[in-house]
Amino acid sequence: MESSDIAFRAEVVAADLERVRGILGATGFFSAEEIEVAVELCQAAIDDGDATTYPFLFAEVEGEVVGYACFGHIPGTRASYDLYWIAVAPHTQRRGVGGALLGETERRIATRGGDRVYVETSSRPQYDPTRAFYEHHDYLRAAFLEDYYAPGDGKIIYVKQLGPRGD
Repeated sequence: MESSDIAFRAEVVAADLERVRGILGATGFFSAEEIEVAVELCQAAIDDGDATTYPFLFAEVEGEVVGYACFGHIPGTRASYDLYWIAVAPHTQRRGVGGALLGETERRIATRGGDRVYVETSSRPQYDPTRAFYEHHDYLRAAFLEDYYAPGDGKIIYVKQLGPRGD
């Protein structure tokens, strides 16, 4: 799949609630509670409109939503952002959608004045491909919190500097 085949959309519409639920459910990586949180953030973005603190970005191929990202400025920081969610429908994984979506998300964060992106993930073996994805896209492992989610399931925090440091 060529990156030119992917269209990006920032506006969240009501139909996206079920699209997000479907993408996350299909991956097999997220609990029912995590999926509900993602849907709630989607609803918050609809309710708050342009004032949302949870911007979304949807990736579409031939009119089908095949992935999405949710990010936001970290309160109390000058220019740091969290990437809260990024997920791609399984039938389009390993076809460049995730990388294109991540790149466009980073571009939009930089446009908003962001210079660092933080992302967290689980240390469970199931998440080996997730960690490889971030590392492939120049994210550096910044921290490991042992047993964070549950015994034997630590939290790994990655960071990426966007452009030169703005000291």
